[in-house]
Amino acid sequence: MSRPLPGPLRRLSVQLVVSHVLVALVSLATAGLLVGLLAPTLFDAMQGGQHGQGLRRGAGAGQGFRPEVRAAVQQALLWGTSAGLLAAILLGVIAARRVLNPINAVRDTTRSLATGDYTAELPKPDTVELADLVDDVATMAARLDETEQRRVRLLGEVGHEMRTPLTVIDTQIEAMLDGVTPASPENLALIATESRRLHRLTTDLSSLSRAEEGRIELDRQPTDLAQVAGRVVARLLPQAEDAGIELSAQSSGAVPVLVDSDRIGQVVTNLVGNAIRATPAGGSITVRTAVGESWAELTVTDTGEGIAAEDLARIFERFYRVPGRRRTGNDGGSGIGLTIARHLAEQHGGTVTAASPGPGRGSSFTLRLPLTG
Repeated sequence: MSRPLPGPLRRLSVQLVVSHVLVALVSLATAGLLVGLLAPTLFDAMQGGQHGQGLRRGAGAGQGFRPEVRAAVQQALLWGTSAGLLAAILLGVIAARRVLNPINAVRDTTRSLATGDYTAELPKPDTVELADLVDDVATMAARLDETEQRRVRLLGEVGHEMRTPLTVIDTQIEAMLDGVTPASPENLALIATESRRLHRLTTDLSSLSRAEEGRIELDRQPTDLAQVAGRVVARLLPQAEDAGIELSAQSSGAVPVLVDSDRIGQVVTNLVGNAIRATPAGGSITVRTAVGESWAELTVTDTGEGIAAEDLARIFERFYRVPGRRRTGNDGGSGIGLTIARHLAEQHGGTVTAASPGPGRGSSFTLRLPLTG
């Protein structure tokens, strides 16, 4: 286990300056050692080459120059070392500032992010690694901003969706307490209906939250999609008949998929339930399953009120309501069923898409899943 550095050396600026000084010291010490060892030998070789045999006769005079030359070299090395150290310190400070300025800017931005300010912009440094760091922080800020906007929008949407049933419940209870409205089975049934609507909304919100965060555990098993569709149709048939709607299932054979049958059943239920709410009495809904080249397909087609082209891209948004859509006693959806359906399909590697010829001409929703077998 390594020892922690002393307090001052933990600062990056100090480490950068010290590293420059250490590099300079090692370089100058190496150069000084080599000069001290090689200078006398090279000096003798140069003197011998210039004077030849005459130098041997005057060897005494030649030896007198060596201490002076050594002293001059040592003094030059001392001045050079001092100048080198000063230059190393100066360059270290400059380098530390160049590195630390963008890092400090990133630190200030992250502090702003922690307070909820996602609008701060970062100058992009020239250093590639620091520029990549700035890009990553900017991406993180954009994602956090998007998440915060979704959170705020969701809170507003949930409050809006809960306001209506709560108002109905509150009004009915106050009227009963004041004696204006009797506590009859019909009035109590109305309160129970709105209470179930709130319960369904909270359940769907929990499912949506888990689906968006990828926290839904899938128990994938070999499944026949046609059988899943048949079970959903059988379960919702009484509801369709009460609304005066013909509901049927069609399939040309087995449609093998590897899915969590309960979750896919939830997707089909949401699609068929949405079709029931959009179809007036006397209309029809058909659930078809088929096998494609590499996809299993389930299509829910209704003869209901249809969807305008500008609304097709938004109907999978949370709580989005098609403008002008009729309201009936059966319209008890939470407003996020299609959103949940799309998320569950995507977690299975599939898709949910919508199509419609236009208002008043019905619509169709298609679930596509990877085919197995």
